[in-house]
Parts: sequence; C-alpha cells; structure tokens
Amino acid sequence: MGIFLTRHGGRRTVTKVPGLVLAAAIALVMASDSRANSFTIIPEFDSSITGDPNATVIENTIDTAVETYEAIFNNPITLHITFSEMTSGLGESSFDLYEIPYSEFYTALGDETPSPQDTLALASLPDTTNNPVTGTAEMLIKPANAAALGINLGLPPNTSDGTVSINTSLTTPGSSGTSGTYSLLSVTEHEIDEILGLGSTLGLTLSGNEDDMPSPEDLYRYDASGNRSFTTSSTAQAYFSIDGGATLLAQFNNTGVGDYGDWATSGTPQVQDAFATPGSSPTLGPNEITALNVIGYELITPEPATWWLVPAGLAVVIWRRRARYTGRG
Repeated sequence: MGIFLTRHGGRRTVTKVPGLVLAAAIALVMASDSRANSFTIIPEFDSSITGDPNATVIENTIDTAVETYEAIFNNPITLHITFSEMTSGLGESSFDLYEIPYSEFYTALGDETPSPQDTLALASLPDTTNNPVTGTAEMLIKPANAAALGINLGLPPNTSDGTVSINTSLTTPGSSGTSGTYSLLSVTEHEIDEILGLGSTLGLTLSGNEDDMPSPEDLYRYDASGNRSFTTSSTAQAYFSIDGGATLLAQFNNTGVGDYGDWATSGTPQVQDAFATPGSSPTLGPNEITALNVIGYELITPEPATWWLVPAGLAVVIWRRRARYTGRG
C-alpha cells in the first residue's frame, strides 16, 4: 500500500491505496413512511463507465445501490459521487477528510432527530472538549458526513463528495468478459459507505498529530472488555459498539492488511467486510445501517411496532478500499 501526499494551499490531501440493508428492512421503512425523501445521491459516471459496452447494466446496478440509501435515510441533503472503472484490485473510494472540533460533532449529533440507536450512541459519548478516543480536541470528517450533520465546511456548492472506482472485469454484472467473481452491487455499496463516512483514521499514517484524530466510526470502537480500542496492533481485537462496549455488533478488521474501519472477514459475508467473498452477494445490513445512523444519517423512521422486526443480527454483506485526507484550514 502506498501513501501519496499533496498540498493544496493550506489543505492537505493524502491518498491511501490498498491492496443488508436487507430487502425486508427496506420494505419496512418504505411501507411505514410514504413521505417524499429529501436525501439524494447524484451518481456521476466518468467516461470509463459511459464508454463501456456494458455501460447500461453497470449504471443501472449503481443506480440500484444509490436508491437503497435514498430509501433508508432522510437527511435533507444532495450528495455527488463520481463513479469510474479501475483495472486492478476490486474497489476503492477516494475522498477528503477535514478537521473539525469534536465538540462540534457531538453537538451536531445531538441535534439530529434521534433513533433508538442514536440515543444509545450519544449516551456513550462524553459532552467534552476533547474526544474520548485519543483526547485531542479535533477529529476528522468526510464532506458527505459533515453535510448530513449540517456542519459547514465552507465548500463550494455541488462539490464532489468523493469517487468510487470498481474493477468491473471481476464483477457481476460487469464489463464484457468479466470473471463475474464478485457482486457489483455489494462492491458499490461498500465503497459508498466509505464516501458517506464509514472508515477509520487508523492506518492512514497522517503527519503531525493527525493520526491521533479519530474519524466518527472510531468513536464506537471497543475491545472485548468494553474498553475503547484505537490501535493498529495485529494482536488487538476491536469491535463496533454503540452502547459503550456492552454489546459488540461487529468485529473490526485489525489484521494490518486492508482497512481498519472495515469488518473482519469471517462468518456470513457483510458489505463492509475487509475482503470480498467470491460468489457472495450481500447487501446493506443492520450493522452498516446502524453505523451510518450513529455517525449522522437520519433514518426514515419505521413505525415503532415494526422497527424491532428488523433483527440486529440478521445475516449480511463485503470489501476493500482506497482513501484520501484533507485538513480544513
């Protein structure tokens, strides 16, 4: 894996190159709330996709992934994501990260319309100046996540929120002659999750004290004893938890290979697994939806009687990635 650093007038960009909602859940959400959804993702296809002989089916699959998110979340924002094809690896995402005060994130999270998950998650975070993970006053956030929380980064209108690249010679559907080994829908959802805000600061090898600035998902990273975990040690085990470590929802990938913000690849495949499982076709599941919810994405709220019909442990989903960093100011 390589790290490429460029400077853009006071801002820094680092690019790291690495190596469900279940249909039932979506149906429950859509059936319980017929409001027009204000959450919009505009996919922008570059020439590597539009020029592909199989462009129509590839674009339709990406549109299906986009519509999944639009059916689940209701933040009044419009995001722009560029989609392109790549020739090595499976999938990657490229995005900017901005420094913001932890206290600003905490306040914005508290101003959301709460879900049951939000309430648990906010209760696990302290209302302090410094973040509870590393103790710095600052943390890192992606543009899409900031927009979801109403945090103004001072970006021009219609600025791209990131780029998703996919190797369609390996996916189903895909380019002509594809091996068809992996699901295009699963790969697309994995990378969209990372544009929206999932991922860890761990492994980005940023300069100065930026390595000590957690990303939003790092606020919910615990070891098996319920203590906060923020280490690249391959002997450590870290888990996603929204109730202070009492309930461990998914294990993070801490192998030193792949992204630390992904799930460990074991058991039933999930969309955010660090490594894709050949022949598997997971789609957004409870763990991914919950993670996005507690970092700032508001759910189109199901009726109280039906919300708990979406089991927290239902089987789900897949991945691999790329990243980028930009300091704000």
